[in-house]
Amino acid sequence: MKPLHQIIRKPLITEKSNLQKEIGNTVAFEVALTANKVEIRRAVEKAFNVKVKDVRTMVVAGKQKRFGRNFGKRSNVKKAYITLAEGNIDFFGV
Repeated sequence: MKPLHQIIRKPLITEKSNLQKEIGNTVAFEVALTANKVEIRRAVEKAFNVKVKDVRTMVVAGKQKRFGRNFGKRSNVKKAYITLAEGNIDFFGV
């Protein structure tokens, strides 16, 4: 298994993810493009000591952007929405 920091890149802290966290006990992470649902589940359970109920993933295509007179493309990003069975993940420790 890959190290945890290579599977879970960073938590997604947005208005939508905070609302999902309060209502449905769902947390969002940006994960590696090569990570599958089983690896993501094990990494979250090991890193945060919680029980994972469900993992949903999606790949967001990178936007095409203009750099001067040239065009380029941003990298694709994989998101994981993780529903927790029990426990809570507190990112700020307040």
